[in-house]
Amino acid sequence: MATRILFVCLGNICRSPSAEGIMNHLIGQRQWHHQVICDSAGTASYHVGSPPDRRMAAAARAYGIILSGQARQFEAIDLQRFDWILAMDRQNYRDIQALDIGRRYGSKVRMMCDYCHSYPDQEVPDPYYGGPEGFTYVIDLLMDACTGFLDEVIGKSEPTAPV
Repeated sequence: MATRILFVCLGNICRSPSAEGIMNHLIGQRQWHHQVICDSAGTASYHVGSPPDRRMAAAARAYGIILSGQARQFEAIDLQRFDWILAMDRQNYRDIQALDIGRRYGSKVRMMCDYCHSYPDQEVPDPYYGGPEGFTYVIDLLMDACTGFLDEVIGKSEPTAPV
């Protein structure tokens, strides 16, 4: 059975679709497509149905990563659907926890930067109102965090190719 990962930010057009795209890229490199499934969502409904931000998509393309999909809002049912829910910042984390009425799923919810090895950040900064360097920084940071997550969490279960 595949491990299901959900990346969550505020609007689901910059950080979380980037994390999803990066993770899918890394999964492809490791040939783990059948073992890991990714999705992304936002805690707010500002951009529901929108594609990833064009500036974020351009920053990702510079690394050979394609961002796709449409923004959607995080729902309480996502707490059941996913094995891991990775929040980009503390407010996203609190918003996710607020939907866990019975406090049954808290162990699934983590901060994305908890898996960074090279960056000291505790939160993934939102590049939306900044310049191009902010988008590039977020890609680098998420590359580090996604690699760390795969190594620390998924790598422990040693996914293997289907027979």
